Amino acid sequence: MGILYEATSFGGWAIWLFVLFALMAFNEFGRSTKWGGIVLFLITPIILTIFVWPTTAAPGNEYGTGNWFNWVKTYSALAGCLWFMGLRYFPKFAKKKWALAVPAIILAVNILEAAIRDFQCFGYGQWDGGIVNNLWVMSGPWNIMNGIAGLLNIVTICGWAGIFISKDKTKDMIWPDMIWAWIIAYDLWNFAYTYNCIADHSFYCGLALLLSCTIPTFFIKKGAWLQHRAHTLALWIMFVMTVPSFADRIAPVATTHNATAFFVVSLISLLANLALAIYQFVRIYKNKRNPLKDEIYVDTKTYKQVVEENV
Repeated sequence: MGILYEATSFGGWAIWLFVLFALMAFNEFGRSTKWGGIVLFLITPIILTIFVWPTTAAPGNEYGTGNWFNWVKTYSALAGCLWFMGLRYFPKFAKKKWALAVPAIILAVNILEAAIRDFQCFGYGQWDGGIVNNLWVMSGPWNIMNGIAGLLNIVTICGWAGIFISKDKTKDMIWPDMIWAWIIAYDLWNFAYTYNCIADHSFYCGLALLLSCTIPTFFIKKGAWLQHRAHTLALWIMFVMTVPSFADRIAPVATTHNATAFFVVSLISLLANLALAIYQFVRIYKNKRNPLKDEIYVDTKTYKQVVEENV
């Protein structure tokens, strides 16, 4: 038995690595060409919506993919992908300030959906763990802690007005004010959310999915984290909606169902996001910035590097 997850075999890790690299590869396909994005994020979901998901994600199905959260998450992620493509491939559209605000709104709504889900899981009252909507859940103070961390993560979204489109052939959506500190705080929060609310699926939708967008952000295309995140999230949830048995029967990896593990994971998430909020507030106060209009990190090395590499 491990700390967070039950012992995983070599084959289990091989499947996990395949999921990770498949998400990264399809993300690259979707961002490298306009037609790649259209095929993945417009044509494919239309076909799946009509012919597949009414069966595989039907309400009340044994895998829990038919709940409101999965359906909302699927289409909100796809809406983000399509909106970002609009910004990337239509220069006049990308110059409109209201259009640049939408990525921040989509991100905030996605985080809020998950924070509400954490609070909802606390409300189930499954203090010793139990099955709710075909998913194993253990309610506890960790749900409240991580729900608050999610709200802090929303508050610290900043610098959307500085979004621009890279000048290279991939035309990526670059958000330079979304520096590594926010990304790490988000990752810790989102992993805690998946661990709390989709516990026995979090080996994939937590660890693998988050790394599939964080690795490209640091090593392939810096500054494009939200684009990477929207693509990989949409790809994963479309896969889950299509093959709902994957994490339960095909390649299951269960959490240890240990209350201490839940508490520690959410505590780290809460402390990281609280630290980020305090740090950002100090910068805003010190530099007299308006977080609703101004970029907060323009004087940092990370910000300057991202801009230099994409203009």
